[in-house]
Amino acid sequence: MTAVRRVAVIAAPPVSMFNLAIPELLLAKVEVDGRPGYETVVCTPVPGPVATTGGLDLHIPRGLDAVDGADTVILAGSGPIDAPDPRVVDVLRRVAADGKRIASICTGSFALAAAGLLDGRSATTYWAHRERLAARHPTVDLQDDVLFVQDGSLVTSSGYAAGIDLCLRLIRTDHGAAVANTVARLALVAPVRPGGQTQFTHTPLPPERGVSFAATRAWAMAHLDRPLTLTDLARHAGVSVRTLSRRFHAETAVSPLQWLLHQRVERAKELLETTALPMDVLARESGLGTADSLRRHMLRRTGLTPSAYRVSFSRLTGKSRGEATT
Repeated sequence: MTAVRRVAVIAAPPVSMFNLAIPELLLAKVEVDGRPGYETVVCTPVPGPVATTGGLDLHIPRGLDAVDGADTVILAGSGPIDAPDPRVVDVLRRVAADGKRIASICTGSFALAAAGLLDGRSATTYWAHRERLAARHPTVDLQDDVLFVQDGSLVTSSGYAAGIDLCLRLIRTDHGAAVANTVARLALVAPVRPGGQTQFTHTPLPPERGVSFAATRAWAMAHLDRPLTLTDLARHAGVSVRTLSRRFHAETAVSPLQWLLHQRVERAKELLETTALPMDVLARESGLGTADSLRRHMLRRTGLTPSAYRVSFSRLTGKSRGEATT
């Protein structure tokens, strides 16, 4: 049976309520072997009322001694960032010396840097404060425009919702991708995203401004596995290729072939998430032809290879996930 992991979340005033809520929101949804995957406690330098960046006070009864029994310590974004609480800095040094995992959300990285834990290591922070951190701690290898960075036992995230990605990464590391993606679905957030991605969301086509070719688009969607051509589309629509191209672009703001490619890549992504099909079969089913073509278009559209996309986003679990040929 998997042991319950203990997490201490440090809230140094004034703390961001949003950042502080992220670990509890996600970690509390982890269940492994019918048991909670984590025990999470929030602590602060001076127990009692704790000021927040939103002007409210939170009551936190536990002091920093709560980190002693933790496997992981998470520092929520807080301030004053230029002068982190020395008590927090000392605790971070002690935790690091014990070899425990430490994560920071948003500006929590300033306290890690003040403790000297980021010297010569890769890290990130909220983009609006990047130059500030770089000026104060020039030995930190700051990574630009990323969601989070893991360097050994230290994990730092950029601002706001990137803290969600960081916590999902911790869950995936501890309990696997299937558990992490289950938590993401329960919390109604994006599945596990790779830290190097600035964003990884569905890329929609421009809104359609007409419906004259709606039936042809629906027909094409049902036959994406076929090598459809402009002639095929025009024949179904009952117009010339020239008329098809002109009116299709007027309706969708893209050419028919651009629209087809977009739909094929979306189909490939869906199959990668929901099936264990080998790459060559998946490429044919989505109409992208070959595994090489699938790889090329996935890299161009998502920044990930098909195999990496499947590992990050697969909705399969257990035995079914293990059967995937990548």
